[in-house]
Formats: sequence, C-alpha cells, structure tokens
Amino acid sequence: MVQNRTGLWALDSLPHVVIVGGGFGGLTAARAFRHAPVRVTLVDRSNHHLFQPLLYQVATAGLSSSEIASPIRFILHRQKNVQILLAEVSAIDLNARTIKMREHESVEMSYDYLILATGVQTNYFGNDTWAQYALGLKSLDDALEIRRRVLLAFEEAERESALTRRERLLTFVVIGGGPTGVEMAGALSELSRFALAHDFKAIDPKATRIVLIEMSDRILSTFSPNLSEKAVKQLGELGVHVRTGTRVTGIDAGGVHLDNELIPATIVVWGAGGRATPLAQGLGVPLDRGGRIIVEPDCSIPGHAEAFAIGDTAAFLHQGGQPLPGVSPVALQQARYTARNIVRAVRGQARAAAFRYVDKGSMATIGRSRAIAEMGRLKLSGLLAWWAWLVVHLFFLIGFRNRFGVLCDWTYSYFTYQRGERLITAGCRLAKAPGAVAAAEGGGRVPGGDG
Repeated sequence: MVQNRTGLWALDSLPHVVIVGGGFGGLTAARAFRHAPVRVTLVDRSNHHLFQPLLYQVATAGLSSSEIASPIRFILHRQKNVQILLAEVSAIDLNARTIKMREHESVEMSYDYLILATGVQTNYFGNDTWAQYALGLKSLDDALEIRRRVLLAFEEAERESALTRRERLLTFVVIGGGPTGVEMAGALSELSRFALAHDFKAIDPKATRIVLIEMSDRILSTFSPNLSEKAVKQLGELGVHVRTGTRVTGIDAGGVHLDNELIPATIVVWGAGGRATPLAQGLGVPLDRGGRIIVEPDCSIPGHAEAFAIGDTAAFLHQGGQPLPGVSPVALQQARYTARNIVRAVRGQARAAAFRYVDKGSMATIGRSRAIAEMGRLKLSGLLAWWAWLVVHLFFLIGFRNRFGVLCDWTYSYFTYQRGERLITAGCRLAKAPGAVAAAEGGGRVPGGDG
C-alpha cells in the first residue's frame, strides 16, 4: 500500500470492497470503513437512504418524504475512500468476483470483498395478482401512492350519493398484524378521526371503518402475549377492528375476500411480509423460502469467504435455529461485524468469532400516546412506551435537519391533531374512484431495497 503526498492511501492500490444496497446495513458498513485501508464502492438503485420505520407516517400524511430520506452522497461526502454509484446490480459472479450493473451491462466491476445488503420487497406469497389492489409499504413510492389513494377516497366519498358505495370508499383494510400493519392501522384511524374530522360537509371521516387482519391467533406475535392484548385494546380505543385467526383468500376490485366473507373496501394495505430481492436467486447458493441467502456463522456466503450477506438479504440460522428478525438492529450489528472482519482479513488477522445478535428490545407505536415496548424484562405500554418510541426513532434518524423537521412535525401534530402533508399528487384523476386507479396503475411500483 502506498501513500500519496496528501497522506491519504492511494486508493487504486487498496483492496476493493463493493457494497450493494444503501439501506441500514449497506450504509452502516460503508461508514465502518471510514479509517480502513480499503476503497469502497456503494451501489444502490436509489440515491437516498430511507428510514423505513417511519414510512407509514408518510403514507398517512404525518411526515414528508424528505424528512425520512437523505441523499447517500451527502451522508458519505466526507468519506474519501467511498465512491457511490446510482445503478442496479443485475448479475454477480461469485467465482470471478465481478458484478454487472443494468445500466452498463457490458462492463464488469471486480471486487476483493462483497457485501450484499439489498433488503426486501413485498411478498404476496404467490398471489402476485393482488398487488394491483393491495399496496405494500417498502419504498417512498409505495408510501406516496398510499397517501394519494387514501386522500382520494375521502374526496370521492364526498361526491358520492349512494350510501353503499360511500361506505366502501371509507373502508380501509390493513393486512398483517406485525409492527407495520399495527402502526399503519393506528395512523389511518388518527388521520380520519382527528386530522380530517372537520374538513368535509357531506361525509363524516370519523365514521371511516378500519379493519386489521392477522392470520395467526394474535397481533405483534414477537411481543409477549400481555403486550399483544394491550395493543389490541389501544387499537380498539382508536376504533380499529382487529380480526385475528383470519385468512385472506382473495383481493380484487370489490375488496378483501376471507373464507366465507367479503369486506367491501377501496383501500387495502399489505403489511403481511417481505421477501429478499431477486438478486440472490441467480447466485447459485442456498436460499430459504423467503429468497434469503443462508449464510455461514460469520455472515459469509457458503463457499465464498470474501462475500457476505447481511440484514434482510441473509437468513442467519446459527442463533437458536430460527432466522433473525427482519429489523434494522440486525442489519446494523451485522454490518459492523462484517466490516471489522474484512478489515482484519486485509491486515492478515484471523476473523472474529461467529456473529451473535444482541436483542436490545422491540417497540411498536399504535397512535398518539399509545405504544408498546419490550426490553428484556422491562415491558411498557401507553404513554411511557410512546415517549420511548419517539426518542429512539429520533436518535436513529440520520442528520440534524431530519431530526429537527420530524420533531417539529410531531410536536405540531400532537398539539393540533393535524397532518401537514395532505397533498394529492402524481396524476390525480378525480373522475375515477381510487380502486379503479389502483387497477390501472398497480404494476408500476418499485419494490423496497433497504437492507
């Protein structure tokens, strides 16, 4: 390794680390190489890092998209050993240690070390035709489209004279009782019961029916049963109808089909799960049912000690036999661990012991002053859990500007019950009901890539 006249490493002579994905895992790994003797190339198909836990607030007009996303180039602009490429990786040859990008198919980029952190996309469990009627929530595009359709539903209902049609327009169904579904259902209720309560003359937004459907016997199954029950109670206080042990058999323009029932609805939000992005499928390595790479104890890809998969791209089965949860703390810890092992390898040192995830607790917000939190033996619900949730999420947001903006918006909403981002954009067509727009436009969404 050679140093130039400025005292910096001559980058061309250093081992090359390629990181695919600029989500929690990829961005954290890139930052962990700040002082390492490597050159880093981070490739992502979006130019921004997305704080996915707050996507539902964009979808329900609580926050603007710019408050939960930051340009990757800005985040890493002080890090001299990182190059950022806006591109989509189309193929990886693990044996040749090369990648191809869709924008430059004829060019191969070689690497010495590879970190895959491509995140997840919405998983309809083989029912992909449902996608045109039920939006997932994995990207800013998804969140903004949900917001548009929700606000259009109220506008259409204001003009609708038929009672049955109006009730269908004002019925929102959220599928999936995990944190995403619970938070989305609570936020939709608060939007209709408070923010829009006095904005219409012909309809009463407070009469909006919100149904949360979960196939298992309880919502928030990763929390203790006691906290799950408290979450159901808090959702009930917001007027959300929680239905557990209920299987969805179909979704179409008419609504959501259950075993022996149809729930007529215009707005359907799918929060029932995710699967790894398709990039892993072409690698020729073991995958689990969710398309995730089954990694070794050091997060490396089997048979390729120089290549790693982390976050939602990886199925880590070496801690209890079950995959680690698809949450950001897993990606953050794996990213730091993997970066340390790469640096050790560059310096000729042995790798650290097997990765072990340290679970520092889980939180889910349900609405204003309503949340649950579980941190070891400490279990919180209600206002105290809500304050803890606010502090943690503000802390993990990237950038002072985003933290300040989100804090201001939350403070404004808390005291006024209002939402400041109630804009209908992206080709509003008032002549059509939101359901018709959904059917026409369902194929144009971008799956999430936040790993």
